Amino acid sequence: MREYIIEGGTPVTGEITASGNKNAALPCIAATLLTPEPVLLKNIPEIEDVQVMFEVLKHLGVSVERGGAKGEWRVESATLRDSVVPPEQAQRIRASILLAGPLLARTGSVELPPPGGDVIGRRRLDTHFLAFEALGAQIETNDVYRVRADKLSGSELFLDEASVTATENAIMAAVLADGPTLIENAASEPHIQDLCHMLNAMGAEITGIGSNILRINGVEALRGTEFAIGSDFMEVGSFIGLAAATRGELLIRNAEPRHLKMVRIVFARLGIHWEVSGDDIFVPAKQSLTVRPDLGGMVPKIDDAPWPGFPPDLTSIMTVVATQVDGTILIHEKMFESRMFFVDKLIGMGARIVLCDPHRAVVTGPCRLAGSELVSPDVRAGMAMVIAALCARGTSRIHNVYQIERGYENLVPRLQALGAQIARNGEAH
Repeated sequence: MREYIIEGGTPVTGEITASGNKNAALPCIAATLLTPEPVLLKNIPEIEDVQVMFEVLKHLGVSVERGGAKGEWRVESATLRDSVVPPEQAQRIRASILLAGPLLARTGSVELPPPGGDVIGRRRLDTHFLAFEALGAQIETNDVYRVRADKLSGSELFLDEASVTATENAIMAAVLADGPTLIENAASEPHIQDLCHMLNAMGAEITGIGSNILRINGVEALRGTEFAIGSDFMEVGSFIGLAAATRGELLIRNAEPRHLKMVRIVFARLGIHWEVSGDDIFVPAKQSLTVRPDLGGMVPKIDDAPWPGFPPDLTSIMTVVATQVDGTILIHEKMFESRMFFVDKLIGMGARIVLCDPHRAVVTGPCRLAGSELVSPDVRAGMAMVIAALCARGTSRIHNVYQIERGYENLVPRLQALGAQIARNGEAH
């Protein structure tokens, strides 16, 4: 079993380049199924979830080959022979559900098991299937999900929640549907924008990109293309938190600060700031690390919301950062009922946190954390535990690091290059 061994107490310092956006790479990989022509994807991160998605495509008969440069992959689905997604891979990642839309649009049917992924509470799939039904599909949901349609037809969709993956599935199904589709209450995160731009480069007709109202004119066929994925703003937010919490200094290349407007506002509530130069950001070592109270001296809060609100994937990171900041703040994770339970491990390390309920925690800092035995429950909480261990005095061991490596590319060597005392599986580096 893979594990991290971390000796805390050393500030990170240096330069790091942001990886490609995991949450854009996965739907864009799925979208290659919409055309038999080759698609060259660029800036794809080397992470576990991406490898599993490629394994699934190969199982379906798709040709998947590395390109000539780092992060490049050539995918050609002319040899697609199956629309039954294998359960052994599908249950390893949540993103397997993204294969439903393109397989349905391309072949007229899809069969897949319930997807796996992070243990952060119930994540309903109803919105996906309601969208498929509105486009003319027939649904069977038993031990496996079966979706069929002789021909998808454009329709007016009002999503019952602004689900990222449901929006992506609806888009991928609608681009080859007969006639126009209107999607209202659509999610609009940067990774959805990447997917739309890629599909338009393939010949789709999508307007309203970046808003919560998308208009799609269905086309007869899509062509191949080359497309570069944007940077992972969740990873960038994690590295900002790492630098601030360890009182380090970090230059983050290709950070795409235009996607960090709300993240910047929320970090400022903890007295943390950074400088912007083009697409790069610099996190200085000298930070106030003091909670800024709301008007009247009230305790402020950090709460997540659909884009362009504060990303839910960063609430775990902010919880750890808050333990190193002077003052009290409320963390309110609204969207996933089990995501905050990892704070028990932080409390065991010496954090002063009151878990009010599954969604809210009050954090008072600064706390002197101590090394501990930890288990990663999901991608972001796992990275939060890495940050906590690097802040702590003494040695920590983090188990189940597969969950972390599902979302962070080559994390150990990249952190080692910043001076972090971290080893994988106990091997010295």
